[in-house]
Amino acid sequence: MSTISLLAVNLGVVFVLTTGLWAVSVAIKDSSIVDIFWGSGFVVIAWVTFLIADGSSSQRWLLTLLTTAWGLRLTIHLARRNLGHGEDFRYQAMRAKAGDSWPLRSLWTVFWTQGLLMWLVSLPVQLGQNGDVASGWSWLVAVGVVVYAVGLFFETVGDLQLTRFIADPANKGTVMDRGLWRYTRHPNYFGDFSVWWGLYLIALATGAWWTIVGPVIMSILLIRVSGAGLLEKSIGKRRAGYDEYIARTSGFFPRPPRRD
Repeated sequence: MSTISLLAVNLGVVFVLTTGLWAVSVAIKDSSIVDIFWGSGFVVIAWVTFLIADGSSSQRWLLTLLTTAWGLRLTIHLARRNLGHGEDFRYQAMRAKAGDSWPLRSLWTVFWTQGLLMWLVSLPVQLGQNGDVASGWSWLVAVGVVVYAVGLFFETVGDLQLTRFIADPANKGTVMDRGLWRYTRHPNYFGDFSVWWGLYLIALATGAWWTIVGPVIMSILLIRVSGAGLLEKSIGKRRAGYDEYIARTSGFFPRPPRRD
């Protein structure tokens, strides 16, 4: 299938999915369900691409299964954490500011916007399945799998460690600085970062160099926009000792903590 046709099909799929999800959000008055869907959206894109792409079978299986493992884990984690707790405070604030126009406005400001970002970030998964690994470049696939595995480890273990920490009442209001959180203040976001750069390296082995747009956008989101950057604007006010934690712990890329 041509690149343009493949991208057009997936853009249409994303449009239908996000519009349907928006309709559900209006019915239940909870726009934050879009966050739970984020990971699963990539899984849908990966499998649609698997069915229509013309790349080698091994490349299509690899990218699809790796994306599925990452996307389903993220969706399950967020569903367990968020469902039953009402709409996230960020969306509540946007709803209050927009007033009666929010149900319609959220269609393009939240759901279609996230859908477009999903489509762009997933470019390596889409185009990496539509070609064959170039001769002599199979080593790049192996490197990509290793980078992906490191990312999935950081994301999975970091989330598990934080979940257990929060579940202990004795830790209320304190800073999580144990396990992977000793080496980076955001092991889960660093994990996401590594996963998508790993998938890009796998796609790069087919010559799809311009799909670097995907991991670059994901990196900006994780570091500056909706990930670490957004969280750190408010967490210091909610966690005693967070300033000291910042002084000794890397903001994103893991490294040994600084000594006083």
